[in-house]
Amino acid sequence: MSRRVAFATCEPRFEGWEDDQLAADVLAARGLDVAFVAWDDPGVSWDQFDLVVIRSTWDYTGRLEEFLAWADRVGPERLRNVPDLIQWNSDKRYLAELDSAGLPVPPTALVAPGGPVPDFGGKVVIKPVCGAGARDTGVFDEDNRQEGLELLAKLGRQDEIGMIQPYIPWIDQHGETAVVLFGGRFAYALKKKAFLPESGVAPVKPGTGVAAGMFDEDLMTLHQASEAEVELGIRTAAWLARRFGGVPLYARIDMVSSPGSEPVLMEVEAIEPSLYLELTGDLEVSGAEMFAAAVEAACG
Repeated sequence: MSRRVAFATCEPRFEGWEDDQLAADVLAARGLDVAFVAWDDPGVSWDQFDLVVIRSTWDYTGRLEEFLAWADRVGPERLRNVPDLIQWNSDKRYLAELDSAGLPVPPTALVAPGGPVPDFGGKVVIKPVCGAGARDTGVFDEDNRQEGLELLAKLGRQDEIGMIQPYIPWIDQHGETAVVLFGGRFAYALKKKAFLPESGVAPVKPGTGVAAGMFDEDLMTLHQASEAEVELGIRTAAWLARRFGGVPLYARIDMVSSPGSEPVLMEVEAIEPSLYLELTGDLEVSGAEMFAAAVEAACG
């Protein structure tokens, strides 16, 4: 019998979900039956699938507890990535654990609702610890500290914890590097351009709750990562494998490399990262083929 795979999505689908169709087409050519299914569809029996792969579930951040409960119901035998990794990755306080493990992360201050706010000490980025798509994210310094305080107050009213990190100016000219791994193996790298405003909160695309810059056509480009960047991506994926008892099916490790220094981790994307498979068609083995091979292997 054909193995059945569900690509978990959301309805209505946002722009960009077509990226996953590339992998679905490759899987279909390999003889697997792939269905796009909304994660919150109450009529779906998830045990009819051999594997459930979280892909474009981009509405989950506003319904996090419900989403995590759904992941637990699907279960670690069937869901990829596994529920424990999903829960851990849903709160950016995971950076403290990466730091304790010896992986390089930027200094991070946390501000609880109504809690004290440290001096910015320069240009900083403020964002919620639970969020995606640069929601409620902005750039501030002492000159517009009040605006930063207003963002932290907004997060507090939403019962969210804010995080403050120093702004890395290298991003302005050179962006971030995203190292993509499938089954713990390096697949390809992407360059993400700077998209936050020079100052203030990032504007949101109407109807999405996502920063408008995330929809720029040139947000991501294929990139030749340095040896240090690839090595940090592999180290991070290996740590995740040890921490969660298995290699993640997919992970996108976002980092910044400044001149004369080693790369620093900005985020680990292991829930529903955009993989930008459409940018990899000219590689010797396309990203869609690499991702499909990892999904097929996970099916057993």
